[in-house]
Amino acid sequence: MDNKEREENVLLIKSHVKGYMRNGVWVGEYDNKVAKKPDFGHKKVLFNVHTEPKEPPEGHHPQRNDKGDKVAIQKLSKSTPVDTWADKDAVATVTPHDSRAMPKELNGIEFHEWLDVPTSLHEWADVEGQNEIDEPDFEPVKGMAIGSGVIVQEPDGRVWVVHPTNRFGGYNASFPKGTLEDGLPLQASAIKEAYEESGLKVEITGFFDDVVRTTSVARYYTAKRVGGDPSTMGWESQAVSLVPPDKLGEIVNHKVDIGLVEKINK
Repeated sequence: MDNKEREENVLLIKSHVKGYMRNGVWVGEYDNKVAKKPDFGHKKVLFNVHTEPKEPPEGHHPQRNDKGDKVAIQKLSKSTPVDTWADKDAVATVTPHDSRAMPKELNGIEFHEWLDVPTSLHEWADVEGQNEIDEPDFEPVKGMAIGSGVIVQEPDGRVWVVHPTNRFGGYNASFPKGTLEDGLPLQASAIKEAYEESGLKVEITGFFDDVVRTTSVARYYTAKRVGGDPSTMGWESQAVSLVPPDKLGEIVNHKVDIGLVEKINK
């Protein structure tokens, strides 16, 4: 075939199909699909391939962060067998949305998602679970944020801890705690943080301690679980564990939390 015949064939292809040959490569029209090239004895060439956004792959937290972004988990945690939850001497752990690793209830209280969660700071300020307790006046420290948290203990003695996603702040595990938001009572803030970090619905039972942390002064309350499901933990946690008091020192690693563990075990 001479040069003139080749040029005529190229013109013929261009006039009858959506695409043409360029330097021996099939070039397709921009149509978000794979070009369907007539069979001229050449291999099909993919071009302009577009795909729909995919769900977060394994290795991402099932919940997105406050900005709506996916949260990659660098080293996945593992849930423990279901029977660890009934053993008061065992550490029991659940990972996000792994409800199959959970029993239906523990110590007479069912695990079920908290459905009527407050949706505004105004609602959180009046959240159930706050109680009149004997607690000292809170003394803030100039230049430091105010926080509140909870030590949530089961009737079998074990204590709930959360494992921050990707060991944020260098924490292997910690007790639910967060910075106080404007307009929230300290007790309400502690209940809110407990839910967001552990998926649990708790009720304040008493004052535990005021602690000076790295950048904040935090009031800790004692609390009991009255509902919720730890497998629904928010994106800030990649696992939630129930730990015997004498094993807490093996789980937490921050010096302030170790001090809280010592007080728990007194």
